[in-house]
Amino acid sequence: MTLTDLEVQESEIRLIPGLDVEVAETLRALKASTQDERPRLVDTTMLFAPRSGGVKRYLLSKKAWIEANRPDVAHSLIVPGARHRAGGDGIIRLRATKLPFSDGYRWPNSVKRWSAWVAAMKPSIIEAGDPYTPGQGALEAGQRVGCPVVGFCHSDPAALAALHFGEWAKKPVEKRWARLFSQFDRVVSPSRYIARRLEEAGIENIFIRPLGVEIDTFRPDRRDRQWLLDRLGLGPDARLLCFAGRPAKEKNVEVLIDAVQKLGAPYHLVLVGAGSGMPAEDRVISLPYEKDPRAVAKIIASCDAFVHANDKEPFGLIVLEAMACGRPVVGVNSGGVAETVDDSVGQLAARADADDYAEAVEALFTRDIEAIGRAARLKAETQFAWNRVFEDLCDFYGGLTGEPGFLARTGDRPVH
Repeated sequence: MTLTDLEVQESEIRLIPGLDVEVAETLRALKASTQDERPRLVDTTMLFAPRSGGVKRYLLSKKAWIEANRPDVAHSLIVPGARHRAGGDGIIRLRATKLPFSDGYRWPNSVKRWSAWVAAMKPSIIEAGDPYTPGQGALEAGQRVGCPVVGFCHSDPAALAALHFGEWAKKPVEKRWARLFSQFDRVVSPSRYIARRLEEAGIENIFIRPLGVEIDTFRPDRRDRQWLLDRLGLGPDARLLCFAGRPAKEKNVEVLIDAVQKLGAPYHLVLVGAGSGMPAEDRVISLPYEKDPRAVAKIIASCDAFVHANDKEPFGLIVLEAMACGRPVVGVNSGGVAETVDDSVGQLAARADADDYAEAVEALFTRDIEAIGRAARLKAETQFAWNRVFEDLCDFYGGLTGEPGFLARTGDRPVH
């Protein structure tokens, strides 16, 4: 008997008093899905919430792509939720505690139980999207069933700890981060910036694979500038700067606000979701969070430029989405965004400082922003379409597992 033949004992999963029926129904659905004999990729992360951003979009896009392009592979997601539930969409939600002030993120409290659920899926390969409970559970599950475990490093928790708690918090978090990621069979980084941070922490076996964009959802023909001007109550001379994202400290939204105030007329800053809970500011217009990506795309495409001031951004998926909408981007010459944005598609501020940022915005508008927007769309199409990203990742999974189902069939592989 091999490790992959071992059955997960139901007693490992039924350790939650009062939830027997909920757990039993989820377990029944899970067991039914594992009758599928195809090799199975299991993605697991806690970075999956109603208002979460890039990680969730990456996972849902990957799931849809694998279903359409790798019929010989089964794909499941295991993520936190309000209750235990296994839907017909291949997403298994496990009840977890909701974190306060976190836009709906939930924290699973048992590595053992998480590991048991992941192992019960009988994975051929596991990808963990965080270094927290799901990441630890993925490692334990991989050891149990004997399959490779990949860690996708979507964030820099040490830098976040320093930002929120002070520099004293950075080193201990970095040590824990390094200890966990060093246990993965391979580590995927979305940018050279994060790869360098991983190397500084002593982590090896790093595979750099930038994220991608849904070019059929985010596209220039969603632009309707007059519609947006009417909605905002502004005249045709307004210059509309847009940022969409969570109101998180690391996003440096205050830099954008200070910069637009320094710029004055005719500039206005449109915050989609990121202005939630903030006091009213001159020249700043807050729009609610938009769940529908097409609605987000319409707003971004209808603005004049997209602005992003996070100088420690691991990648910046929303920047690609703005480029795919045909909008030039103003970023900061640091972090993952600086690897995507250059003079051909936008403008980079020297620092995440209001004066430098305002100067970069002004410099952009001395140029032909429509021509720059067209170049941004072309770059998104040719270099960052999801198809290219997932072809590379499936080659990577195939090399780790030896499963031919991950590889494109002869004649199916696109030319890049």
